[in-house]
Amino acid sequence: MFHGSIPALITPFKNGAIDRDAFANLIERQIEGGSSALVPCGTTGESATLSHAEHREVVELCISVTAGRVPVIAGAGSNSTREAIELVEHAKTVGADAALVICPYYNKPDQAGLEAHFRAINDAVSMPVMLYNVPGRTACDLLPETVGALAKLPNVIGIKDASNELGRVSLHAALTEGEQFVQISGEDPSALGHRAMGGAGCISVTANVAPALCSAMHDAFDAGDMETAQQIEKQLIRLHAAMFSSPSPGPAKYLLNKMDLCAAEVRLPIVAPNEETCAAIDAAYAAAQLD
Repeated sequence: MFHGSIPALITPFKNGAIDRDAFANLIERQIEGGSSALVPCGTTGESATLSHAEHREVVELCISVTAGRVPVIAGAGSNSTREAIELVEHAKTVGADAALVICPYYNKPDQAGLEAHFRAINDAVSMPVMLYNVPGRTACDLLPETVGALAKLPNVIGIKDASNELGRVSLHAALTEGEQFVQISGEDPSALGHRAMGGAGCISVTANVAPALCSAMHDAFDAGDMETAQQIEKQLIRLHAAMFSSPSPGPAKYLLNKMDLCAAEVRLPIVAPNEETCAAIDAAYAAAQLD
């Protein structure tokens, strides 16, 4: 269902407001670059600091501009189950192809709570849901056994896993055998390894900056050309690291600004990379040979 390079889109701002024109242009660039789907309002889209109205606006704009050319997986998670259901309902109403639902953050639910959270969403809204496990941000970890139980629900179609534990790809596959369950990496540096373990693609930060090259890596893998896929990954590896050399999406927005694609503006408490970090980002960009 979902595969290949899927950018976790930044949300461009201008003077504190969403820059709709820049966002539309970024979407066109992603589609032209071969991205196979788009994710608005994920972590990279600064969803934590979007108002509810802005969140809905970004999802709706992405769907409108995309116009069915590639699928849209709308970020729709919250640490409140009721609020997550509302966001998933909105995603369905406006025509998203799936909802990406993060594990509840800050609350630190146990596995029973995590399962109950996703079951409530499954029962409330009939649309494809992709689980999103990112323990480093949520302070809770959706364990493989819980993933296996959730995969049996009719609306749960896959997982974006940012645990960076590649062995989970095989374990998830074993626990979801017989289910149509797609596994997507949430970690750019290990995305190729994730694919080799059986994953289908990557929801990527780096693809904001290098959509065509990220897509080419997955295309090479799909064609069985591992040598080319590995070469592209070596070309990108320093850029992957640079995307998190300062709190994301600061580095991505810094580079996109240098490309004249949007302002570098981020929202507090995220701040722009400092001068030293910008120099390192520039070096990583040069090493990727994108110009």
